[in-house]
Amino acid sequence: MWNETDINDLTGKHVIVTGANSGIGLETARAMAEKGARVVMACRNLEKGTGAAESIRTRNPEVDLEVMELDLSDLASVKTFVESYTGRYDALDFLINNAGVMMIPERQETADGFEMQFGTNHLGHFALTGLLFDLLRNTPGARVVTVSSMGHRFGKIDFDNLNAEQSYSPMSVYAVSKLANLLFTYELQRRLEKAGIRMDATAAHPGWTGTNLQRHASTLRFMNRFASQKPPMGALPTLYAALSDSMKGGDYAGPRGLMEQRGYPKKVKSNDASHDEDVARKLWEVSEELTGVSFDFHR
Repeated sequence: MWNETDINDLTGKHVIVTGANSGIGLETARAMAEKGARVVMACRNLEKGTGAAESIRTRNPEVDLEVMELDLSDLASVKTFVESYTGRYDALDFLINNAGVMMIPERQETADGFEMQFGTNHLGHFALTGLLFDLLRNTPGARVVTVSSMGHRFGKIDFDNLNAEQSYSPMSVYAVSKLANLLFTYELQRRLEKAGIRMDATAAHPGWTGTNLQRHASTLRFMNRFASQKPPMGALPTLYAALSDSMKGGDYAGPRGLMEQRGYPKKVKSNDASHDEDVARKLWEVSEELTGVSFDFHR
């Protein structure tokens, strides 16, 4: 069974992990840093991010970590982060699009007026990846890993209600954002291949993992005591999607246990809706319009 001991030496590799201050993001950052990577922990809350970094250093003082501020619900913050990162580093081997919000009870908006879950989970990461795209394409063998969810199966893209202004359901909107993560991954891979760019886009889901992502869902928090796996296990699919030789561009990883809820990682399948190329193409175009960020595949 694939686990952290299967991770090769990552010395010299540059990594960004969004939402690295807790949960599977923290465990992903820790595992990659302990294997020698230079890891930037991109966190909305610098205080929490710094505390998380110190918790990793307590275990292994030699790790190479940097905490940088990134609020994916604010496109200005995304741009500032990218300017800061590209001003310090000239390579990016792994972009781990992990951060997310889940099942916010009442509809909220991002700084740019987007519905919070869709705006953070999809549009924020779309913009981040696009603004880092030149750096990624110039780093041999770079990989973009986007964390989705089993909840994508309940999502349906409604282009007339992407901003959830007509109707809002916490779970439905979350599912849409996670479906969008997969549509983005697969469309990115198709465009990379068409342009002949040697970069991979993969995706992963953590199964049922107990993290503070479920803080808005009391039932899930209660069930976590009995059904969830711990974050180090929940992070394995993300690490597998980033680092396993068996994962190729366009692949999706998740736990191998019953109904993909827990266990060691393997390659899994997402639903038919996530492979709808017409929807993916339109979502890409709409995402470019909303964020003002475009990818240059022909430079």
